[in-house]
Amino acid sequence: MNDDADQTANQSASYGADHGAAHGASHGANGAVRAAAASVDRPESFLRVTAVLAERGHPHAPCWLDSSARTAQEAADLLGVAVGQIAKSVIFRRRADDAAVLVITSGDRRVDDARVAHHTGALGRADAEFVKARTGFSIGGVAPLAHLTETLTLIDRDLFRFDEIWAAAGHPNGVFKLSPRQLASLTGAPVADVVQTAIAQTNP
Repeated sequence: MNDDADQTANQSASYGADHGAAHGASHGANGAVRAAAASVDRPESFLRVTAVLAERGHPHAPCWLDSSARTAQEAADLLGVAVGQIAKSVIFRRRADDAAVLVITSGDRRVDDARVAHHTGALGRADAEFVKARTGFSIGGVAPLAHLTETLTLIDRDLFRFDEIWAAAGHPNGVFKLSPRQLASLTGAPVADVVQTAIAQTNP
């Protein structure tokens, strides 16, 4: 998601929705989410995420939004949920080895670069080309899994405020539902405190 001006080059959308199954009816504030019917016509990146989730036995198949959502607010509006329930992905480039670092946090939080670097080492900016090459996804639809290359992932603790969250399924129109615990299980990523404090967030 491109919500924070100082992290625009690093951020990519991460959100989702639940249909309960691949054949569910439309869902969301404006009926904007539809089941992944006729998935053969969907982009490869979306199908890749769908396949990985199925292989790992995730109970909620990805669904397709009628409109794309590239920011946490847009996703929340389409789904009729709180912005904090949108799992936002922020990609960095680690300076030591050029590896991709993915931070997943709530849509109403801003990543603290210094806190992330404490766990990963010095970080640099990640442009759209870097994000695409490392993850296989375009900015606006980076999923938390099914990346083309190994990605170092951190999950922010604030996501655990919610029982249910929504993550991107490889495309700005693709979404799937999960819990924070399922996110940790699916990615194998550690949970850490990597966002700015509440006080700092109220005074950008």
